[in-house]
Amino acid sequence: MEKDVEEEAERRQDEKTVIHGLLREDGVIVSSSEDIEGLTSRGYGTSKNGDLILTFTEALYLSSKGILEVKDEKTDEKVSFEELLERARSFSEDAWVKYLIYRDLRSRGYFVREGFGFGADFRVYKRGEYGKSAAAYLVLGVREGQPIAVEELARILTQVQSSKKSLILSVINRRGEIVYYSVSRLSFM
Repeated sequence: MEKDVEEEAERRQDEKTVIHGLLREDGVIVSSSEDIEGLTSRGYGTSKNGDLILTFTEALYLSSKGILEVKDEKTDEKVSFEELLERARSFSEDAWVKYLIYRDLRSRGYFVREGFGFGADFRVYKRGEYGKSAAAYLVLGVREGQPIAVEELARILTQVQSSKKSLILSVINRRGEIVYYSVSRLSFM
């Protein structure tokens, strides 16, 4: 997966082509049908009215790889990675943490989508299973030292397990390194 992204970035740099997106309030919009097809086949974005809407996390990742160039819809000026991150932070104070987790999971070859509730940040598909089966894992990201109540974790775990998925706790230390923990319920007989 990461190799595919790297190859795509190299190909686009060789051809001097990048995907163009417009920054809107709710994310980044890609309108080119060729770009939409390429991105959706690799698990990016959500189709809406013939366009593709990238989440801020997806846009940050693609921008950092040199695949996506973002312009502000209102000013038509190019938006830097830092400006895109600031916009993302205005929606979620954990935007940087989410980006780091997303980048790490993508670099490990996983298809990653935004979570669908339960307090989870991401849905993660087994390698080669995106589009064929449901996500196998839900990932909850926390910063080292950030408290999370046991009751809250138990509630999330119950909901995740009721949907027949595994909960993965992603802990980011102060140096930005990520450690993953599988969370499950232990019962004594």
